[in-house]
Amino acid sequence: MTTTEWITDIVLILVVFRQLREGRLDLRSFLIPLAIVAFVAYSYLDTVPTGGNDLVLIGALMAVGAALGTAGGIHTRLRTDGEHILIKAGAVSAILWVLGMGARMAFQTWVEHGGGADDVGRFSVTHHITGDQAWVAAFVLMALTEVVTRLATIFVRSRSRTVTRPVPTLERTA
Repeated sequence: MTTTEWITDIVLILVVFRQLREGRLDLRSFLIPLAIVAFVAYSYLDTVPTGGNDLVLIGALMAVGAALGTAGGIHTRLRTDGEHILIKAGAVSAILWVLGMGARMAFQTWVEHGGGADDVGRFSVTHHITGDQAWVAAFVLMALTEVVTRLATIFVRSRSRTVTRPVPTLERTA
């Protein structure tokens, strides 16, 4: 893994730790994680291979990402405080986030430095996965799906919150 990959992975993991302390749910809550995964997708997702069983691998990992993201969004606490919605990631949400992002880091480290390249190569041949770009696409799209579904779940849940807004008063002029 390159230094950029390590930094990006660590930043993605730290995003949820930032939410372990309660804060306001605002546009930044959505834009920061989306910007990070957009950068990752732009940097690493050259193509989405469709040969052999590549789409099965990609779909399976995207399904895992969707499940982790949805569960993480459900286990994120939302509450209203006057005019604001406050957000706080709970322990379950943090564990799911780290599990998803950490699994990708662990897999890549195992393949590059832990002797897993031969095992993945044999698995790929046996299951008709055309090459390493299929694995890259699968993990990048898994991360993207996890982030998007987590944010979408939080967004939908936040729309159901009642935010009390001050009632405007009418001033009488004489």
